[in-house]
Amino acid sequence: MASLRRINQDDLRNHNLSVVIDTLLRNIEPMSRAELAKATGLTKATMSLLVPILIDAGVVREGDPVAAAAFGRPSTPLAIAGGVLCGVGMQVNTDGYGTTVVDLDGSTIAGEWVERPMGGSDPAEVFAALDELVARHEREVTARGWRVAGAGLALPGLVTDDMRLLTARNLGWADLDLRRFDVVARLDARGGNEANMAALAQIPGYATQRRRKGIVGPGDSFLYVSADIGIGGAYVRDGRLVTGDRGFAGEIGHVSLSLDGPRCSCGRLGCLEAYVGRRALVERAGLAHGEEAVRIESFEALAQLLRAGESRAVACADEAVRVLSSIVASAVNMLDVGTVLLGGLWERFGSGFTERIEREANAQLLGRPAVQVRVRMPEVGGHPALRGAAKLGLRRFIDDPLGFVGGAEG
Repeated sequence: MASLRRINQDDLRNHNLSVVIDTLLRNIEPMSRAELAKATGLTKATMSLLVPILIDAGVVREGDPVAAAAFGRPSTPLAIAGGVLCGVGMQVNTDGYGTTVVDLDGSTIAGEWVERPMGGSDPAEVFAALDELVARHEREVTARGWRVAGAGLALPGLVTDDMRLLTARNLGWADLDLRRFDVVARLDARGGNEANMAALAQIPGYATQRRRKGIVGPGDSFLYVSADIGIGGAYVRDGRLVTGDRGFAGEIGHVSLSLDGPRCSCGRLGCLEAYVGRRALVERAGLAHGEEAVRIESFEALAQLLRAGESRAVACADEAVRVLSSIVASAVNMLDVGTVLLGGLWERFGSGFTERIEREANAQLLGRPAVQVRVRMPEVGGHPALRGAAKLGLRRFIDDPLGFVGGAEG
């Protein structure tokens, strides 16, 4: 039996600092030292030792003292400070590649997205171009005073914990050691599936300052389903991403609805992706076929026809509602989750799309009517996986504060 590692004073201080930072990030309003002590369970004496470390490092700032309601000394509110630490997000997707740089306070301080079809692209060329893009923005933010805490990389495929891309079928990539690419090695980036990264972007206070109350809270559970050429999924339980034994949990796009359904890119029959992926929807509407159906312009044409009420586009959307309602109901029956977020290209279909799916899914739940599910569009849109990857990079600071603020005494 392996011996247990001793916990020294620095380990304990590091843990306590992490708890304090996490608590500040998840709270919408600044907090006093007394409020922090109560929320974290740490003593006021411990708080008086920890807070100066974070203030001296510039990651926490003091506000103007607030007078007590009755008797007692005024309290000084503490808040996360910007301008010191940032996370770098990188993404390669079917429609392009890009980067974003996000401050601990939640603001986006740099970024760029390059639109281009990526199917069949050369990985070495793509990562070289991504490296050039990232390096330019990295130089910009470091010159302005930020320090990069870490980086994340979002990919539309299966990524292992040791940074191997097993497969990304819609890119035509397989069995890649991601660490051989300079940008990954230089930033020691942590990789993951794009749906997982997009789900992280939806968790308030996960690695950036929470701004307001939203659809989900910091400790809530939800299922995130994203649509592109492929269909991705991620399961968040009590504010934590559930990745499974190998990091592949949530691959809802390859749940089969019919054993004699259309053939999916994975080789199976009747997968969700083969019904409601971007290519599948465009081809079903008769707008394009093959590689032309993959183009984002073809999907935009479908969305435009749907808004105009064109019959084939409406029929296509009706089929998507039917299929997604069944999948959502099955997922809720299996996972007992109360919220489903539909991201990616489905955002172009409007809020009425999710309302129909919610209504039809609720009619199929085992526990109905006592059990209900909310189906919503996510609050973080655009390129959510890119932001989630940046937040994953920022987690390096939150999980190991003393690695960044130094061994300050306390």
